[in-house]
Amino acid sequence: MRRTIIVALALALAATGCSSGGATKASGVLTVGMPNGPLTENHNPFLPTSAAGSLGYRYVIYEPLAFVNNTRPAQEPVPWLATKWDWADNYKKVTFTIRENVKWSDGKPLTAADVAFSYEILKKWPALNNRDSLKVETATATQDGKVEVTFASPQFVNRNKVISAMVVPQHVWSTVPDPTTYTNPSPVGTGPYQLKSFTSQTVTVARRAEYWQELPKVPEIQYTSYNDNTAQTTALASGASQWSYVFIPDYQKLYVDKDPKNHKLWFPAGLGIHGLWLNTTVAPFDNAALRSAMSDVIDREAIFVRGEARLFPKLESPTGMPLPAGESFLAPEYKSARFAVDVDKAKQKLTAAGFTVDGGVLKAPGGKPVTIELTNPSGWSDYLTVLDIIKSDLKKIGIEATVRTQTADAWTTDFANGAFQGSLRWTNTGATPYEMYQNIMDGAEIKPVGQTAAVNFGRYNNPDATAALTEYANAADDATRAKSLAVLQKIMVEQVPMIPTSAGPIGAEYSTKSWVGWPTEEDPYGPPQATLPNALQIVMKLKPAS
Repeated sequence: MRRTIIVALALALAATGCSSGGATKASGVLTVGMPNGPLTENHNPFLPTSAAGSLGYRYVIYEPLAFVNNTRPAQEPVPWLATKWDWADNYKKVTFTIRENVKWSDGKPLTAADVAFSYEILKKWPALNNRDSLKVETATATQDGKVEVTFASPQFVNRNKVISAMVVPQHVWSTVPDPTTYTNPSPVGTGPYQLKSFTSQTVTVARRAEYWQELPKVPEIQYTSYNDNTAQTTALASGASQWSYVFIPDYQKLYVDKDPKNHKLWFPAGLGIHGLWLNTTVAPFDNAALRSAMSDVIDREAIFVRGEARLFPKLESPTGMPLPAGESFLAPEYKSARFAVDVDKAKQKLTAAGFTVDGGVLKAPGGKPVTIELTNPSGWSDYLTVLDIIKSDLKKIGIEATVRTQTADAWTTDFANGAFQGSLRWTNTGATPYEMYQNIMDGAEIKPVGQTAAVNFGRYNNPDATAALTEYANAADDATRAKSLAVLQKIMVEQVPMIPTSAGPIGAEYSTKSWVGWPTEEDPYGPPQATLPNALQIVMKLKPAS
């Protein structure tokens, strides 16, 4: 049986109408903020390190074929530039029906060739494929105006990523010698906004005169990059910033209480986590006993209370599975397993692995003292607090840790290139735990140190993990997937390829003073962050508060 998804045009446009005419007039500007520090002008929508990626404005200029709701992954995707997609039985091929009468911001029509090119460019230039790591084999525009995309392996686990791919104009990008270094000075997209101005701190996009559906009610969006979490929090509290995703240590006092009527936040849980990534290419962090012992002494209750101010859910399962979201995926042997600080157990593991303690200093089997440098961006106060907790905890087993801060840009580059020893970062999230585990331990995605990694930033290489991920991705039934997940959970518990620290919500703070229509627990139509693809869905829903 073929798997077909057909959604009526009316459903796609239910919240926005289907006219290409003018929008209702609205005064004011929607202000978005992120604590990412000074910006370098780069509007390349493929690169997460570009200003467009860092602040999220790429998602209101460029559009996907469909929107996926990661807060409710069982929901059917919402069609956007594609009105229909049809998967073959083996998930190795998908056929898209492309929406008609869509124009790029330079007036040229969107064509099936543009969509096919947008997949082909990911194949030709792997560095552009960071966000999704899609394994495209061919992408072809058919004579009847559809697009066929094929893959070398089944895409069951990637099907949502495939259908939500970003579309760029072939007539612009095909002339670019190297898209991986292209700064895209004059972005041309199908989205309702165009670049208006850029400075190292603030980027403004303005509403286009015409759009394939009713224009959004928001005339301009101003994206500001604040120097750190404190500055971003101050901007939110004062109303200067209306929308952000930033850690606030005492969010009730510092944010909500400043305007209880309008200051809102929503942090829905997903199947992703935050954790301490270790560079497993660097000794002695290639030693599983050391990684496991480090995990045994980390106080996750302190991280939950002090580091994340109870805003991020506490992580309890040593499998890394967030609970209760991942409860149904837990292998039977780990149903009741929970993290617990156990210094004695950690020391026993280290002794058995040939480590020794001399004068309170842990030494590797070769006699060298074990030290670790922990790095993260200087403005990320929650991560830096967690690093301080970890630094203190590691001292209990004789590990001397130091904390070094960087700019967000420098950290992003170093982390992806493997130029670190230990660093906090999040994982991917999705409809199943596959995305999380694949992000952590997919050996098929290992890049040499110095080359940019899209996943497996710790360069963890375990053939059993890679085989289990492959088996899950190619499985034809739930029983096979459960078997593969059990293997991955066992590896996570025993080998600790990454040390989980907290569950990863998909959250945001926003104000209803000027704009209403935000996603909420009662109306969870999409994740609320401004830097995620669904940001355009949110902007299209927003209306003036009065």
